[in-house]
Amino acid sequence: VPSLVDRYFTRWYKADVKGKPCEDHCILQHSNRICVITLAESHPVLQSGKIIKSISYQISTNCSRLQNKVSGKFKRGAQFLTELAPLCKISCSDGEEYTISSCVRGRLMEVNENILHKPSILQEKPSTEGYIAVVLPKFEESKSITEGLLTQKQYEEVVAKRVNATTATS
Repeated sequence: VPSLVDRYFTRWYKADVKGKPCEDHCILQHSNRICVITLAESHPVLQSGKIIKSISYQISTNCSRLQNKVSGKFKRGAQFLTELAPLCKISCSDGEEYTISSCVRGRLMEVNENILHKPSILQEKPSTEGYIAVVLPKFEESKSITEGLLTQKQYEEVVAKRVNATTATS
């Protein structure tokens, strides 16, 4: 039986976000055009042995994604995001820090505050309870947001090429 995510969402991927190798993001697009931003399976944070020390939605001194307050039919007060807008920063116990980008232009509907209190759900259930944010693209852009994103098949090919390149060099 297909999962809820597999049944109602189309998976899109952005590989090597901002030119950083293996930092892949997954965008789950619902039929109603809402997009859920998650980490792709190959992201370094989801690899074995990584321990998340902290997650912060504080992007800069003046900008916190937690201050996002959306109200009403027209989603007033929502922060507008570009494709490269940072959503959060994940710090790992090994000193590595990862900035998660939106990958989609649109309004920030909500961020997942549960991962602040229990960062492990980001690793345990990345495409369900461990999502990072929900973004609503503009209606007229909802068809074009997938341009530049990879389908599941294309993404699997990219990951396979990486694995082959790694095994060839070692």
